Amino acid sequence: MSDMKNMKNMNMKQKAPSGLWFWIFSLLIIIFLWSWMGNFPKSQEKKLSFSEFMQNVENNKIETAEVSSNVVKGKMTVEEGVVVSYKTAIPSDYPDVYNKLIQKGVKTDVEELNKNEWLTMLFSWGPLLVLMVFWVVMMRQQMGGRAFSFGKSRARLFVGEKEKVTFKDVAGIDEAKDELQEIIDFLKEPKKFQRLGGRIPRGVLLIGPPGTGKTLLARAIAGEAKVPFFSISGSDFVELFVGVGASRVRDLFEEGKKHSPCLVFIDEIDAVGRQRGAGMGGGHDEREQTLNALLVEMDGFDPNVGIIIIAATNRPDILDSALLRPGRFDRRITVPTPDVRGREDILKVHIRKVPLGKEVDLKVLARSTPGFTGADLANLINEAALYASRRGKKKIDMKDFEYAKDKVLMGAERKSMIISEKEKEITAYHEAGHALIAALEKDADPLHKVSIIPRGMALGQTQQLPLDDKYSYSKDYLEAQLCVLLGGRISEETFLNKLTSGAGNDFERATAIARQMVCDWGMSDLGPIHYSQRDDFIFLGRDLMNHNQYSEETARKIDQAIKRLIDSSYDRARKVILANSEKVEIIAKMLLERESLSSDEINDILAGKELKPMDNDKEKKEKNGKTPAGDGQGPLDENETGEEAEEAEDAEEPKAG
Repeated sequence: MSDMKNMKNMNMKQKAPSGLWFWIFSLLIIIFLWSWMGNFPKSQEKKLSFSEFMQNVENNKIETAEVSSNVVKGKMTVEEGVVVSYKTAIPSDYPDVYNKLIQKGVKTDVEELNKNEWLTMLFSWGPLLVLMVFWVVMMRQQMGGRAFSFGKSRARLFVGEKEKVTFKDVAGIDEAKDELQEIIDFLKEPKKFQRLGGRIPRGVLLIGPPGTGKTLLARAIAGEAKVPFFSISGSDFVELFVGVGASRVRDLFEEGKKHSPCLVFIDEIDAVGRQRGAGMGGGHDEREQTLNALLVEMDGFDPNVGIIIIAATNRPDILDSALLRPGRFDRRITVPTPDVRGREDILKVHIRKVPLGKEVDLKVLARSTPGFTGADLANLINEAALYASRRGKKKIDMKDFEYAKDKVLMGAERKSMIISEKEKEITAYHEAGHALIAALEKDADPLHKVSIIPRGMALGQTQQLPLDDKYSYSKDYLEAQLCVLLGGRISEETFLNKLTSGAGNDFERATAIARQMVCDWGMSDLGPIHYSQRDDFIFLGRDLMNHNQYSEETARKIDQAIKRLIDSSYDRARKVILANSEKVEIIAKMLLERESLSSDEINDILAGKELKPMDNDKEKKEKNGKTPAGDGQGPLDENETGEEAEEAEDAEEPKAG
């Protein structure tokens, strides 16, 4: 109950705009009352025409008079014993009224200040002044009290954090850690390096794909160095107002000087460090001014000693060359996608607070997740933990990781999707063609799993997992991958005599591989020549002319070479499928019956062995008999029914995946 109350209080705090509506409503009431009071008639004040006023003066009915520049007001006798207030306007061309009143013995006074004019001005300009004050107050509240401090740096200073991130929390990028360790040692013992004439690098640029741990590495540097650490994003410099970015850069370095020696981390520096003068119509002046200020502060006439800049980006190709030169960013450290050993180390870091089952093998999990970054692996563990929690388990086992891996790689199961039996049959034969070629081609990546359960945008999947990380590709491997991609269409055409759109993505990937083989890697009869088209961005200052580096005749030859590669792979895959047509039909029928097959089950089919009976045939029948939607069960019940079948199938898979 207390948690619910806290949640409600948090929601009330988040609905802060209700206070804004209160102030707006109050302001409208004030303006209304102000206008109403200004138009409220004065009680018992009689307005006289000037002729009536002069007649009353002649008749000695005026008791008192207060003369201003163009108005006379005071007291007058209407009847015996009845005195009222009056007010009249004086014509501009009339002689002096004051002398006339003195002659008649009227008690006369001259108004020192034109109170009426001041009051009129107050009522006229008052609402506007109130609006201006209201705007200033709201701006200060919205911007955290910094409504008029646009030029101040928005970098956050971290000194002596309670929960520090150190190099123990960073895994899988040992080379990057070793390079950065020198900077930390220099900050701790500068004399050790200065005695031989060495100087500390002024800037370090972390380069790598998204999710590889660049920001985490910077936080670890701050935790290890034990010096003040400023953190800011590149987008925080550029603002609506001109000149703000350059001002913030200067203010950032001024703050850095006060805390020298210190570290300044700029995340996503490509937001402000793009190449100058880029684009057909010139560059972005405000961004370029900000970049110029950054260049001067990093290595200008007055160098900043003791301030080390650490920047992170995944787009080093668009950064300005002046920013990358030595003296500004002396070191470029690549933070790559981790290899199999790195993935295992990252998994060990992320499972510190996660209870695991005894059968969980992190080496197997690392080997079955090629291409995963640190962020992907963290997400994998989180998905496995959520799935195990939903199932009521106390520990996470390999089945949970298998489920999470399939979800991350291929998307969540689309159990509510209604698929006709005919489409299921087409999908089964399509995936059977992929699976057969993947299992028989020795140069292709090993088959891991084939399924006709819809996931993401696909109706079925054939999953291959390499045994090791690949950094280069042989021609045999690429041709085998082409055969695997084309096997789905060949199977549809051979056994169903149909051509469907399901092979569209297969053709796209196959064509891309074939084009790279011809244009980039010299794996065709055109020879070892680089024919790739330039993919430079014209808005980054690149040349618009001569985009292609070869003639039209060469382009025609490239197209012919790509087609020859595709045709030869197509013929090769067709021969394999025709030679094993009975196996393809068995695989397709088993997919229609079980929906998923492991690599071991595919190998058993190819070896002529009978598959083991499923332990949950009854549950499968009940599941297939349900209506996909509107069965009256909650999402948890539906997940349990479908996932228990999947777990029974995964139980027969090897741990190595």
